[in-house]
Amino acid sequence: MMQKIHFIGIGGIGISALARFLKEKGFSISGSDLQASKITTELENEGVIISIPHHKDNVLGKDLVIYSAAIKEENPELKEARAKGIKCLSRKEALPLILQDKKVFAVAGAHGKSTTSSILASLLDESSVIIGAILKEFNSNMIYKENEKLIFEADESDSSFLNSNPYLALVTNAEAEHLEHYNDDISKLHLAYKDFLMSAQLRVINAEDEFLSTLKCEATRLYPSKDIKNISMTLENFKPYVSFELKNLGEFKVQGMGEHLALDASLAILATQPFKEPEQIRAKLKNYQGIKKRFDILLANEKCAIIDDYGHHPTEIKATLKAAFEYAKLAGYSKITAIFQPHRYTRLALNLQGFKEAFKGVDELLILPVYAAGESKIELNLQAVFEKALFINDIKRIGNSLVDDSGRVFDTGLIIGFGAGDISQKLRL
Repeated sequence: MMQKIHFIGIGGIGISALARFLKEKGFSISGSDLQASKITTELENEGVIISIPHHKDNVLGKDLVIYSAAIKEENPELKEARAKGIKCLSRKEALPLILQDKKVFAVAGAHGKSTTSSILASLLDESSVIIGAILKEFNSNMIYKENEKLIFEADESDSSFLNSNPYLALVTNAEAEHLEHYNDDISKLHLAYKDFLMSAQLRVINAEDEFLSTLKCEATRLYPSKDIKNISMTLENFKPYVSFELKNLGEFKVQGMGEHLALDASLAILATQPFKEPEQIRAKLKNYQGIKKRFDILLANEKCAIIDDYGHHPTEIKATLKAAFEYAKLAGYSKITAIFQPHRYTRLALNLQGFKEAFKGVDELLILPVYAAGESKIELNLQAVFEKALFINDIKRIGNSLVDDSGRVFDTGLIIGFGAGDISQKLRL
């Protein structure tokens, strides 16, 4: 049996959860990455042997190497492992090995899958959890329980969700994202979603999604416009809550902000329904504390709120800003400032007009340089698109304020940062 497993690119949010899970299962885990990070430091503190940077000697004596999607064939560790005849699996290829003996509740979708997965983790709290976000409730992206149930955030970006062995498959939406993996053919993406759903015994879908509405398979269907009623938002000591009625199940209340949260929570509730009574679900929903980087309130008082959000696609940003406007109204803030760090040139170029539309209504828009995530630069005239935006090179948190590279101070109203790059660190102390 393979005992020593080495992860190349272990600092990634998704792959670190797999490493933690296998460590809990009793495997000896090591890992490497290009540079140290909060995740690699935490893993080291948990007893994982971490090497920075990559070096061919790191794979010596290992039984199996698992590498992240960001790792290229010329990586010295991957090359050495192959040369030594060590079994090498991509994260995608490793999933069947990791998930094979579990009753997997797999959550997929272009938007909302992390939130839906994390709510499901609160509702099915007897389950193990592997997701691509940090659950505030547990301060981790992995929870290990001696139980066959496992909640898994399934990824469509590299079609790895097809390897997730779902017992229950939940899809929040099937909007076009990561089309480069599907040869820019949306029908291939849709076929992958269909195959994912059909591989499960139970299915839960957002039936108002354009593609999902066409599926004829047996499934629990949520029709948000008619199944979710009386959505209301309240603040308790600047902490937001969403209340809503779902079908004939009564009222539910979940920590967070926005109508999209009611949708995500409703999908999680419907996935839980075969296993829990409505009153149990209502009680367990109170334990949910949200996830880091999803409408993550870092500071809130009478003068100012600083919020961090992972939104990096126009649809996500638009939905989150709708919630931000509501929060500002409830908190009595008269000004909204958005800070946008575009993530990947290809996504920005493909959705320029969508991003322009998404930020309509904010009082002030600050735009940071593009976080390339390894992509080659694409020349774009962002000034022509975002005519009123303030283009800045950097921003940092100082106490209860944010200060940009020109010394301008932002410390009033609601300030919300968007992006999947390093903007999250910039907003935090």
